[in-house]
Order: sequence, then C-alpha cells, then structure tokens
Amino acid sequence: MLKSDLPVEFDARIYRQANPDLLQFDDTSLERHYREYGRREGRLCSFVGDRSAFFSLVGMQGAILEIGPLANPSVRGPNVKYFDVLGTQALRAKARANQLDPDGCPEIDYVSDTGDLGVIDARFDAVVSSHAIEHQPDLVRHLYSVARILGANGRYFLAVPDKRYCFDHFICETTIADVLGAYAREAKLHEATSIVRHFVATTHNDSHRHWRGDHGEPAWKTDSGIVTTALDHVAAMAGSYADAHAWQFSPDSFAELMSALHACSFSPFSLERVYSTLKGSLEFYAVLKKESDAPVPVHAAIPADFDERQYLLANPDVAAAGMDAREHYLRYGRREGRRLKI
Repeated sequence: MLKSDLPVEFDARIYRQANPDLLQFDDTSLERHYREYGRREGRLCSFVGDRSAFFSLVGMQGAILEIGPLANPSVRGPNVKYFDVLGTQALRAKARANQLDPDGCPEIDYVSDTGDLGVIDARFDAVVSSHAIEHQPDLVRHLYSVARILGANGRYFLAVPDKRYCFDHFICETTIADVLGAYAREAKLHEATSIVRHFVATTHNDSHRHWRGDHGEPAWKTDSGIVTTALDHVAAMAGSYADAHAWQFSPDSFAELMSALHACSFSPFSLERVYSTLKGSLEFYAVLKKESDAPVPVHAAIPADFDERQYLLANPDVAAAGMDAREHYLRYGRREGRRLKI
C-alpha cells in the first residue's frame, strides 16, 4: 500500500529552520508570515523542498503508473509501469532530437498515440505525471480516465508548471468555464487557440529570471513572423494532435479549480495537497485522492420529441442489452448517429 500520511503543506518547524530571520516568531506568527509574505517569496515551508522529495511520497510498495516519462522518469522500480504517446524506440529518438540521454527512457508498457488511457487494462495504487496534465485537451475526461485505472483511495501525484515562472507567464490562468467548455465539446485535440497561443503569447522559460521579475516579452512582440508561423502550424496539424499547453495554472488557481470540479461532480478526485512553488522553481506539486468510481458525467440535451419506446424499437441491440434508452442515447447514440425512431 501507499504511504497513508502525506506531509502537511505548512510545517512551522521546517519554516523556522529554513528561515533564520524568523527564529523569534511563534508558530501562529510563522503561519501568518507565510500566508502574507512567504508564499509569494517562495520560501521553504514543508518536507517537499524539491521534486525528489515530492516523488518520494509515492512510495514503492504498490503498483505505480507514470504518464509521459520521456528520458527522466519521476519514479523507477520493478513495480512501476509507463504510458506514453510514443513507443520505446520512438521515445528514445525524440530524446536524442531534444539533446536528452536516450538511455534514460524506460521501456514503455502502454502506448496510445492519442494519449487515451483506455488502452490500460490494469489497476494501480498511484498514477504519476510530470508536466503532463496541462497538455490534456479534455481535462475532465482525463481525470476520469486516471480514476478508472486507480484502485480505491488511489492517488494521482502531479508536478505542474506554474505559469507565473515559465514560458506561459503572459497567458491567463485557466478557469472552470474553459475546462467545462472543452468537456462540452468532447475535445480530443487542442483547439487552434491553444496552438496559436503557444507560438505568439509565450516568453522565455528561465524560472530564475521570472523570479527576479524579468518576464521578457510575449513572442509576438519580438518576432514579427511568429503569427504567420503559428497559423501555418495550425493548418498543417489540422485533424491531428499538436503538442501544446491547453491549461495554465498557479498553485492557487489549480487548487480552486480541482476543488470546484469535485464539488460540481465533474471530477472523481478530492484535492489532498498542493505544495506551493519554491523560489527559483517553475513547478508546484499536487496530490489528488480518488473518491469514486463514477463514470464520466453526461450532460447533453435530449431532443424534445425523443420517444424511449421508438428508440428501443429502432435500436434492438440496445433493447436486448437492457439499457435505458435515454442513458444510451446520451452516452453513445448521439455520437454514433443512431436512429431515434423506426
């Protein structure tokens, strides 16, 4: 089983030890200082001082799946399996192309070129991803896909780029409306907007410069041809997957979004921990805890003249399976173009 206790997000003892200028503060004053100043300053306040400390929380006693390891898996061991959009050899070629050590790429156990976790037929105690969740075209369905392969009370461990300190700095933070809009569209590919934004609105990726307040300029201000390049890329990738950030988060906005999705029954996960971004870093860490095995919620309009009896007569396989006509139509029939009546 996984470790049952996670470190708290704020530990007064660690905060005091890491910040000698605060030695005279009592615990209550320390926490107030952290909320008012320390978080913004990126001060260390918990056991999670870097990514190695965070991923050590995963433990090595249960079955673990890592999504998108590339050439530097976050976890290793005989109980770890890996999922990617590329097979092992293709992943190693990508690593070489990006001047990474191809020998760092693990053997990939599950492959889907569209990122569909439905190809996985096993259950795990934990799922791990590093800088992957922001690439998912449909965040709601991604969360339900992860929950499907987790056992009861399984956890999803995430390293997430903080948009304030990476190339996404000038892009607005994702809202629940953005996420539910992609869910309503049943998005399987990135919108043209996400791809264009990736070219024209991004800036440098030097986290230390961002922490110093040097954010540079969005690309369109420094490269007059980038807009044409972006539109050409959209045209070339029409109908196929293009790698881009669909979502932009800070620790606070991520926590608010995950809590809201769960409260509205659009996520099977509760938010267990968010460890804030430390000074000099461009990522924060989060843990989501599986709360249910509920299927992906379906919210779509049923035609006003929908007749359950007629639908079952027109689709005898649905009737033979004993399925509810309305539920079948919402989940499958409308996408399959099923007849509504004989």
